Amino acid sequence: MFDIGFSEIFVIAIVALLVLGPERLPKAARFAGLWVRRARAQWHSVKSELESELAAEELKRSLRETQESLRETQLELGASLDEARNRIKREQEALQRELDALDRDVRTSDTASTTDVPAEIEERSLASSSDPDLHPPQAELPLDAPMPAPPRELPVETDSATVPREHAAAVPAASAEGAPRR
Repeated sequence: MFDIGFSEIFVIAIVALLVLGPERLPKAARFAGLWVRRARAQWHSVKSELESELAAEELKRSLRETQESLRETQLELGASLDEARNRIKREQEALQRELDALDRDVRTSDTASTTDVPAEIEERSLASSSDPDLHPPQAELPLDAPMPAPPRELPVETDSATVPREHAAAVPAASAEGAPRR
């Protein structure tokens, strides 16, 4: 805007020397320098304040954009979470329906099998099949194999002598005072 070169400054210095004189010229130069420094300092403070306000405004705008993107992400996550919950609920209901159908099928097959066999016969057959004394488990043997020997009674040891298991119950136990056994 102002294009001041060395020649213009030289002309202004000569005019100032003629107008002010050699005694007042140094004071006027100091005074002009002081005002120039103050103007520059004011310009720099206004400039730095303006830059800090612009930076703060930029930071606020960036923060608003970040908050908006977080809100959008939160809404998307909420929607996907609701969708997942609904899908899980539908799967749970479908599994519950299948389980109920299987339960009905099992109950109908149980009632059909219990109506065919009287309950008294079924209880007797269950009791006899689970009693190991009535029906000991037998291993399948080939037809030409010899018959195995019947199991032996294992002896029970007592203080006095070895007594077979069936006779061990007849031997009384020692009393708490330490009385001898009979």
